[in-house]
Amino acid sequence: MLTVLPPPNCATGSLAPYADSAGTPWNQQRAQHLYRRLGFGADAATTSAAIQQNPSGVVDQLIDTILSTPNLPEPTRANWTINEYEDFGNESTLQLIEYAMTWIDSMMQNGPKERVALFWHNHFVARFEDYFCPSWMYEYHQLLQTHALGNFRDFVYEMGKSPAMLVFLNGVQNTRFEPNENYARELYELFTLGQDNGYTQQDIEETARALTGWNGFSVACAPITFIDALHDTGNKTIFGQTGNWGYDEVHDILFTQRGQQVSEHVCREIYKAFVHPQVDESIVTGLAQTLRDSDWELAPVLRQLFKSEHFFDEYILGTRIKSPIDMMVSTVLEGGFDNTQSIREYVLYGGYQLNQGLFNPIDVAGWPGDRDWVNTNTITGRWSASDFFIFTAYQQTPQKLVELAQALTTDSANDPALVTQAIVDYFIPNGLSTPEAYEAATDVFKWEVPQNYYDSGEWNLYWDTAPAQVGLLMQHISRLPEFQLS
Repeated sequence: MLTVLPPPNCATGSLAPYADSAGTPWNQQRAQHLYRRLGFGADAATTSAAIQQNPSGVVDQLIDTILSTPNLPEPTRANWTINEYEDFGNESTLQLIEYAMTWIDSMMQNGPKERVALFWHNHFVARFEDYFCPSWMYEYHQLLQTHALGNFRDFVYEMGKSPAMLVFLNGVQNTRFEPNENYARELYELFTLGQDNGYTQQDIEETARALTGWNGFSVACAPITFIDALHDTGNKTIFGQTGNWGYDEVHDILFTQRGQQVSEHVCREIYKAFVHPQVDESIVTGLAQTLRDSDWELAPVLRQLFKSEHFFDEYILGTRIKSPIDMMVSTVLEGGFDNTQSIREYVLYGGYQLNQGLFNPIDVAGWPGDRDWVNTNTITGRWSASDFFIFTAYQQTPQKLVELAQALTTDSANDPALVTQAIVDYFIPNGLSTPEAYEAATDVFKWEVPQNYYDSGEWNLYWDTAPAQVGLLMQHISRLPEFQLS
């Protein structure tokens, strides 16, 4: 089986603010690192402009953009119940596709916000294939966007009452007559505390009783309401606290009695998603303290993380394997390609083919990510996706390929080796490891142009062959293992 192995986490930087220096310069490489992690990448003009600014200020701009970017607009049929459909199966599937396409369009335009929303989609998992209703999907996704950098405690509180989650994790079946532990278990194991971290089976059972009553299910796809008569009003003991607890009290007790474990778990998940698959616990401890000190507001945590010297440490660069969505959207954005309907369709269907179907993670634990993204079954699909984007650009807007190469080079525009290196280093976080690898890439870039035109200096990026040359080089780059990293 083919495996892409990111290097171990050898970073030594702390949460102290990063500063431009000779050892860790604020350059194209680190600017791209920021845009790839807190977004899906950016075009050459955006990263070039960022290099001229203070890195802390760029982070603030990105975080502020997330906070100010509006959620996706409400679809026409956002509030439909099943009674308003003529063919529920087909129509609901088409609405899923339509809304997912809108989300992909926003990923192309509002990368930072949607990158964080996608992270939460894989944290608070609810599968459309299990709850089926577009109205519930829309409400669920609005929570992901609204709370992306909001208050984590409020996020947890609202998510547990959302119809998508109530149906997916059987909360709607949880009554005083027959408690269902499914949501209570995942509330602790996945969403807040982490597996086997400060809770017992009794805590789960008692929490399930406290969460009873959200059973007001009359018509599929309609709002789900609280039914007093189905709520267990007896005393429950949760984390050593006994009383007639209900939904609100569960969250009060959880965040009061287990606040440190909650903050460390969520910051650990943030670290794995945005920094490195191997967690630095000292960094997590600092971020968790910030989360508690900020009364569970997430924005200060991400500001601290993305401004830190740890995040920009050389051993963090190029250490995360791109998810299929990351890989496809970043190829389009960094290539400067047009965000067309056919491109968005390919991202959506390609995601499903490569095991990252939007609104349908594989199970309640979400997509495993990291090394699971790339194997002998998926790598050819990833290559095919890159080919589609590159050759669509070549066929429809070939000048885009040339403009990218020109944006990355200056006086060296007639030296194929330097042009090749500029393009390679733009798409691969840490460049190639040997001179021979650059030479092989240069040979691909030279294509069928006779060597004498390079030797004489006659060739340049204004030649008619240049679009094909850049496209072939990009295809070569997309086949390299290093291209799978961000």
